[in-house]
Parts: sequence; C-alpha cells; structure tokens
Amino acid sequence: MKSTLHKADSRGHANHGWLNSYHSFSFANYYDPNRMGFGTLRVLNDDEVSAGMGFGTHGHSNMEIISIPLEGDLEHKDSMGNTTIIRNGDIQVMSAGSGVQHSEYNHSKEKKVKFLQIWVVPNKANVEPRYDQITLKKSDMTNTLYQILSPRPEDDGVWIHQNAWFYLGNFDTKTEIMHKVNNQSNGVYLFLLEGECEVGGEILKKRDALAIEDAETIDLAIEKDSKVLLMEVPMAN
Repeated sequence: MKSTLHKADSRGHANHGWLNSYHSFSFANYYDPNRMGFGTLRVLNDDEVSAGMGFGTHGHSNMEIISIPLEGDLEHKDSMGNTTIIRNGDIQVMSAGSGVQHSEYNHSKEKKVKFLQIWVVPNKANVEPRYDQITLKKSDMTNTLYQILSPRPEDDGVWIHQNAWFYLGNFDTKTEIMHKVNNQSNGVYLFLLEGECEVGGEILKKRDALAIEDAETIDLAIEKDSKVLLMEVPMAN
C-alpha cells in the first residue's frame, strides 16, 4: 500500500465573506501542481455559505457533481427543471454531461450551511444531463462504511458515470473496520470529517485525508468517535 497524508491545514483556503471554502485540490485561485486531483477525483471543496447567500446560476459540462450537506439546508435549481432542498443526511448528484445550468443557495436567512462539493471526471462524455437526490438513514451508517454512490443504478445510493464507489460511516471509539477495494486499479481517498482514526500507520484528525494506492484492503482503527467519507475512484480515466 502506498499512501500520502494530506493534513487539513495543507488545503487551499478562500474566504469571500459570504463563502468560506477549503480546497483539497487546485481550484479557482488556489493552484498547487502537486494537488491537481486524485485520479478521477478532481474537486473536494469543504464549503460554508452565509445565510441567504450562494452560488448564482452558472454552467458545467462533462463532470459528475456530488453534494453532501453537513449542516443546514441547501437550495438547488437547475435548467432541467429541478427545484429542491438538500439537507444533512441527503446526497445529491448531477451529471452535467452535455451541459447544465444550476444555482445553489443557502435556504436559510439565519443560519450558515456547510456542505461538501465533489467533482468526479466521468468515463462518458456528453451524456444527457441527469439529477438525483436521496435521503440516507443514519442507522445504516452506524459503525459501518455504508455505500452512498456507485457506478450502478440498481445499487444502494446514487450512481454516476464512473467506476467509483463512495461510503459514509459514523463510528464509535475503538471500532475497527476493513474495507475491500472494489477494483484493484482504483485508489482510495479517505477524508475524515470528524474524530480521529489510524490507517496504515498514519493518524488522521478532523478534515485530514489519506490518499491510498495499490491496496486490496484498507484497515481503519477508530481512536475517537468519527465520521468517515471514503471515496474509491479510478486512477486513470
């Protein structure tokens, strides 16, 4: 197993007043030639949006865009006719494909909204744009890595046009778990949302990440109550 630790404070940071964002990979005005992505995982932004503010209508194409709210309510509108509210416990996916316009706003006029914005490069270009949103059960994620995304529509979670699998788990202190990688050509980007855990001899704390390659299985030892996002993606498209 080959791994690289990305500490939380090594991320890019942009504070626009209404938007406070941390970038795991090069994005907008943050550029690091060594952090251009991880395989087909291109963007992992940790965003906090002020009350009533948000991203105005803008366009994307040929990108799989996943949003995971962590706190508060996010209002989504798009050119496909969707108008929805995404809350903590929901997962949103949008296949931009041949082109889509959308906006994302903090639905609340009083509280901040916090969410992860994730982009994955698709394995098919110019597909018909698509939107989906599901609500997860918190009990399904207790002391297990619960699948929230895959390449197959019939699987648990949402699906995207890429051989990728995402998992979320809420773990109690001193829990141990093993993840078997679905595809041996894939890498794993493990992002610790909360808590503390040990993986491959590395200690991860809140918002640290571990980029893992050449592993058939990954063992996690939870040192403190933790919330884990595990993203398995192809290393080449």
